[in-house]
Amino acid sequence: MGSDSDFDVVSDALKQLRQFGIPHEAHVISAHRTPIEAQKFAVSARENGFGVIIAAAGKAAHLAGFLAAYTTLPVIGLPIESSTMDGLDSLLSIVQMPSGVPVATVAIGGAQNAALLAAQILAVSDDELEEKLTVFKLSLAIKTIEKDKALQEKMQNI
Repeated sequence: MGSDSDFDVVSDALKQLRQFGIPHEAHVISAHRTPIEAQKFAVSARENGFGVIIAAAGKAAHLAGFLAAYTTLPVIGLPIESSTMDGLDSLLSIVQMPSGVPVATVAIGGAQNAALLAAQILAVSDDELEEKLTVFKLSLAIKTIEKDKALQEKMQNI
């Protein structure tokens, strides 16, 4: 994450990764304040065992693109809401990447989806993880069906 103030949002991604049993780390690395450390992290990420990088940042939010410039690993940008433009500045900074430097982007504050996308990318070569994702998606369907059933019962009582 670009700043320790991003942790409250990032923690939702960490919880989701933990639920799937995906090893993960969290670091404060800034594209602007610690560019050398950010470059070293990105260049060595694959050899350090990373399969995907989630880069959370607010305001100028250059972290995801900066890391993507130095690695062939998939990078997922997680825009953080800022005081300036409610996170729109962060979203646009992440999503508007030049050709040749792709960054997947989730919604402003979409930490859970960042973790889920990372899990889906990793599951391409991990059958056990793919099974966990299938069960997760089935649980979402079951919850939605239950909510619809409850709504139908409410409607009968109107």
